[in-house]
Amino acid sequence: MVGGRVQNANPWQSTERLALLAIVLVALNLRPALAAIGPLLQGIQADLLLSFTAASMLTTLPVLAMGLLSFVGFRLAAPLGLERSVLAALALLALATALRFWAPAAGVLIGTALLAGVAIALIQTLMPAIIKQRFGLKAPLIMGFYVTAIMAGAALAATGTPLLADLLSWRQSLGQWVWLALLALLCWAWRMKPVVTKSAEAEAPPAYAWWRNRRSWQLAVFFALGTSCYVSVLAFLAPYALELGYSARQAGLLLGFLTLCEVVAGLLFPWWASRHADRRPVIAVLCLLQLVGFTALALFPASALWLWVALIGLGIGGIFPLAMIITMDHIDNPVQAGRLTAFVQGVGYIIAAFSPWLAGLLRDWLHSFTLAWLGLAATSVMALWLGAKFSVASYRQHFPLDEIAAPDKAATS
Repeated sequence: MVGGRVQNANPWQSTERLALLAIVLVALNLRPALAAIGPLLQGIQADLLLSFTAASMLTTLPVLAMGLLSFVGFRLAAPLGLERSVLAALALLALATALRFWAPAAGVLIGTALLAGVAIALIQTLMPAIIKQRFGLKAPLIMGFYVTAIMAGAALAATGTPLLADLLSWRQSLGQWVWLALLALLCWAWRMKPVVTKSAEAEAPPAYAWWRNRRSWQLAVFFALGTSCYVSVLAFLAPYALELGYSARQAGLLLGFLTLCEVVAGLLFPWWASRHADRRPVIAVLCLLQLVGFTALALFPASALWLWVALIGLGIGGIFPLAMIITMDHIDNPVQAGRLTAFVQGVGYIIAAFSPWLAGLLRDWLHSFTLAWLGLAATSVMALWLGAKFSVASYRQHFPLDEIAAPDKAATS
């Protein structure tokens, strides 16, 4: 009791909840720039005369930016610190979204996608370190909320944009998502003050050669395989539904249903994984869900389209947070875990960036998405094989404690 008042014994009830709210609002903004495109693609193509290959740039370039910026995110954040750098990135994302109100040509629209990708890349690079730094042992749970909110943002954009398009032009429908970005920016500026005690570590240049470590590459490829499925479906599920005879609103609802399944998976599978140190059984289930879903989507789309989409959504929605959680499992130090995550995302996003482009190219050549869906089914088999390697015992074999801790000590001494 202080000054006649009882102190709050559980800070999670106030400070940490507000911090979580800020993180969730930011996460909601990390996919609308991509997810809003698919349901409106027919109208955009007709207006701007875009092929599927050219339209894939609206997804490929942001994802490529996410990969490239992941390698330099911590260096770019050094002058401002982690939290202020996220604030600056949110402002850039709001600008990119607002520019879509006036995009007069394909080049400008693609430019807004690239600008948004740069902002998203910086946020995604820094956020795992912020989460692990602020929440400690609760970090896996908070990562689950964070990743689930990312997918919830995609669901909002996929379902909300076609509804807006009934009343507005496609440009205005895309631009309306600026208000969500501004809300996140205000909440982040109000709530997330810099953690001064960790700034020296956060600003220290990377000292560990992740690219020389075999497990770093295994984690990166695993992340790339799951992300390839995610971005390809985000780009082309709605156009595929339109080709099957769905209306734009129905195609948007189908994409929204997919992302809703991802949200459910993002809550369910990290919770299941948190109950066991060995995450491999969860990974196996997720890969099998993707394998069945993509195979059926390619070969039997009309028989049970919503079921196949549900299986894909559950698989994708679980793989993404599991890839992040497993990566962070390997290293205890928050800054080094953040840097490993940045490396994994950097390599993973660069690889995954080419999957929508390849899917669009196949669609233009073959006038069908069948081969693209079968290719994604094959990536699920590869992810299943790779995920089997991530035993708990292997963590320290690939990242010994003294080897990872030493660079931090040297950097801060």
